[in-house]
Amino acid sequence: MRGAVFKEKAVSWDNGVRFLRHMHVALAMLAGGVILACGLCAPARAQQHLAEPADLRASATRAAAEGRAVPVLFAEAGCPFCERLRRDYLLPLQRNAEYGRKVAFFEVDVHATKPLRDFAGVEVTQAQLARRYGIRIMPTVLLLGPDGRPLAEPLVGYQSSDFYGAYLDQRIDTALAALQSGRGSTEIGRAHV
Repeated sequence: MRGAVFKEKAVSWDNGVRFLRHMHVALAMLAGGVILACGLCAPARAQQHLAEPADLRASATRAAAEGRAVPVLFAEAGCPFCERLRRDYLLPLQRNAEYGRKVAFFEVDVHATKPLRDFAGVEVTQAQLARRYGIRIMPTVLLLGPDGRPLAEPLVGYQSSDFYGAYLDQRIDTALAALQSGRGSTEIGRAHV
C-alpha cells in the first residue's frame, strides 16, 4: 500500500512538472508575441512627430503669405513632456482644419545634427538653431515670423494640460495679429535669427 501511495505522488509530481513546462513555453510564446506586436507598432509611433523644416525661410514666407504663423516645437528625443505635448495638443491641432488655416507646425530636435536652412538661407544644424534661440528647456514652442523673429512670447515647458491649450491659443492669436499688422516683435524672445 505504501508503494502505491508513493507511486501516485510520483505520477502527480511528473504531471505537475510537465504542466509547468508547458505553461513556461506558452508564456514565453505569449511574451514573444507581445514583443513582436510592439515592434510592429513602433513605426506608427515614430511617425508621431511634427514636420521637420528643411528650409525655414521658405516655409515661413509661404505660411505668412497664407496668413499663417509658424509654431516651432523645440524638443529632444526621449523627453516625456515633449511627447505628451505633441500627442495632447500639437498633433491634434495640426490635423484640425481650423488650425491648419492659422498655423504651420514644425519641430526641431535640439540635439540633432540634421541640417536645415535658417531664416537667412544659411545651412545650420537643428542644434545650432536651438542654441541661437537660447532654448534650454524642452519643450519650448516659439511662434516665428518669416524673418525668424518671434511673434509672441515663447511657451516654455509642459507639466500640465490644465491651461496649456489657452496659453497656446493666446500665443497663436498674438502671432497672427502681429503678422496681419505687418509687425514682427523685436522685443519678444531671446534672440533673432
